[in-house]
Amino acid sequence: MSFSSDGGDDIKSEINVTPLVDVMLVMLVIFMVTAPMMQQGVEVELPKATTAPLKGNEEQIVLSVSKDGKAFLGADNEVPLDQLGVKVKAIFENRAEADKKIYIKGDTGASYGDIMAVMGRLHESGIYQIGLISGMPEGGKKSK
Repeated sequence: MSFSSDGGDDIKSEINVTPLVDVMLVMLVIFMVTAPMMQQGVEVELPKATTAPLKGNEEQIVLSVSKDGKAFLGADNEVPLDQLGVKVKAIFENRAEADKKIYIKGDTGASYGDIMAVMGRLHESGIYQIGLISGMPEGGKKSK
């Protein structure tokens, strides 16, 4: 606040926003620099999970990925990666949108890139509800 020098009672009640803007711009730059650093993950060994049995109205579709990156629909039915989207789309053709779910069972020796390539093919074919199946921990109980 400032007072006039002529002896009047005029009080200047303006807020100076320049320092506020300066501080906000500095904070914006700091957050822009540090945000990519927080996106990186730490290398961890993922635990096994205890989960309830899968539920659904239709038969569950399980896609297995072996440790050498091959994809299998069902038991011993190998599907080349370039044909995966077409085959899965044909399976889901007559299903309701809510039942278009697929579950991926990946070998622990399978690379992350192989699993992501399979998920990418599924997304390209219009399958967006994808679940990952984990094994039971050793000595663990099933949850209900």
